[in-house]
Amino acid sequence: MCLGWTTAAKLNINRDCHTATVLQNGKVLVTGGYNYEGVLRECELYDPSRDQWTLVANMSVAREYHTASLLTNGLVLVTGGEDSDGEVSTAELYDASVNTWTNTRSMSHHRSGHTATVLQSGKVLVAGGRNEEGRNLDTAELYDPQTGAWTATQNMNCSHAYHQASLLTNGKVLITGGLGFCSIGISSKTSELYDPKADAWIRINDMNIDRYEHTATVLQDGRVLVTGGRGLAGGMRNSTELFDPLTNQWNTTRSMNTPRYGHSATLLPNGKVLVVGGLPRHSLDSVELYDPSTGASAITGNMKKRRSSHTASLLTSGEVLVVGGSISSRDGITEIY
Repeated sequence: MCLGWTTAAKLNINRDCHTATVLQNGKVLVTGGYNYEGVLRECELYDPSRDQWTLVANMSVAREYHTASLLTNGLVLVTGGEDSDGEVSTAELYDASVNTWTNTRSMSHHRSGHTATVLQSGKVLVAGGRNEEGRNLDTAELYDPQTGAWTATQNMNCSHAYHQASLLTNGKVLITGGLGFCSIGISSKTSELYDPKADAWIRINDMNIDRYEHTATVLQDGRVLVTGGRGLAGGMRNSTELFDPLTNQWNTTRSMNTPRYGHSATLLPNGKVLVVGGLPRHSLDSVELYDPSTGASAITGNMKKRRSSHTASLLTSGEVLVVGGSISSRDGITEIY
């Protein structure tokens, strides 16, 4: 047995490209995704105290590459994604207290591969993605949970899809990389900030390396760690870099031991970052720990299953629940670190 990893209960439905959201009661809601039967409407709930998965109400729309955001009122907002016919603009709300989904107003744009960030105000910023015509988007919009309405923000400076969005400690949102276009520069190398107070997008210094399908993790000191991803020329990245919101500067740190994209990165209570799975050519079972105090990544025990396009959720116990993913993880086995 690999030190640090234990097998948890099996999913009822195998899936990848899904979402996982830790609810206020500590349970984990998994929504949608994809398996050999197609795009999924089905959802299930994990109870860590019982190590048990339970099927819950289905979404109204099947989705993959969507987002799920825990609102301050305890509801979960699901937006966009792809169904069997392409990208969708619909949004819906899950209420765990009564196990129901309720449709809310649709976004102004169809989008998948976008990001959704809950701001300090409680509103949700949805940014970028790809539309039903296959174009990468520079549009962004705000969802107000009190009214259920969507409001367009100023457009981003670049279009971004399969990028990352990080809520900084100062309340701004950092967008990094992704596929897209800029009038000046390569979109997959760019970063920009959304300032909610000014309702404005600000182009800042580029990352050192272009990347999409990477991860971005806000560290305990407020810096943002970006790991891995794919390059425009097709290369797989093992490089990492750090963004300092005090200076808006990017600095490279030591590379990971393994190139990977489609992986996960989770901030642990001890301040380290757990980087799990992903792809270079085949899904990986390898795991490494990034230590901000040294800037180095150390190899730790492998998972029992190879995974990419999975989810990793920090439980209230401090453990990490890893769910689903491509290739050999399709037997439904979940794992806890």
